[in-house]
Formats: sequence, structure tokens, C-alpha cells
Amino acid sequence: MGSCSGNSSGSPQIQNSGSEEDLMDQRKRKRMQSNRESARRSRIRKQKHLDELIVKLAQIHKDNSQTLTSINITTQNYMNFEAENSVLRAQIMKLNQRLLSLNEIITNAGGGAATTSNWAEESFMSSPWNLMYFSQHPIMASVDAFNY
Repeated sequence: MGSCSGNSSGSPQIQNSGSEEDLMDQRKRKRMQSNRESARRSRIRKQKHLDELIVKLAQIHKDNSQTLTSINITTQNYMNFEAENSVLRAQIMKLNQRLLSLNEIITNAGGGAATTSNWAEESFMSSPWNLMYFSQHPIMASVDAFNY
């Protein structure tokens, strides 16, 4: 019987070690499952973050495109204004030359009446209403106008 009892006492130890191994296997499987789930959640977070970055990138590209369009329009407007200013500056120079020529003609043709003509010219040019008239109409000079 001693041998039987030895066998029977060895059996519970084997069963205990078997149940401990089963418990260890179960814990290991549980940990592996938990790790898999954690990795899955991590991949989902990573994918969500990547999707957000893609949306931000698309918005930045859209904003960049709008900014470039705005810059191009502003540059075109600037170029148009510069061209118009050049034309206006050329017109101012031409009108100044005409005015100098007309003043020279008046001085040469007027002789002694230059002081009266200067007073009339000064009073006429000092009125803002008369200046508006000249700013809207070009000064035209003709040689035929001063023939006596």
C-alpha cells in the first residue's frame, strides 16, 4: 500500500502542477489577448492621427492655393496701377511742357500787358472751380490762334 500511497500522493502534485501550468497558460493567453487588443487600439489611434494630418495637409494646400491666387491678383493690380501711373506721369510732363510753351507764348505776345495778364491768370487759377475745369479738359495750343 505504501507504493500505492506514493503513487496516489504523486498524483495530486502532478495535478497541482498541471493546474498551475494551466493557470500560467491562461494568464499568458490573457496577457497576449490584452497585448493584441492594446496593439489594435494603438493602430486605430495611429490611423486616426494620420487621417487628421491628411485633412490638415489638404486644408493647408487649399489655403496656400488661395493665398497664391490672392498674391497673383494683387500683383496684377499693382502692375496695372503702375502702368496707369506711368501714363499719368507722361501726361503730366506733356501738360507741363504745353503750359510752359503757352506761358512763353503769352509772355512773348503780350509785351507790356504781361502784368495785367499775370493778375488775371493768378485770380483765374486760384479759384478751385476753374482748376476743376482744367483738370477735366486738356490745354490745346495752336499756332493759328495767335496770328494777328
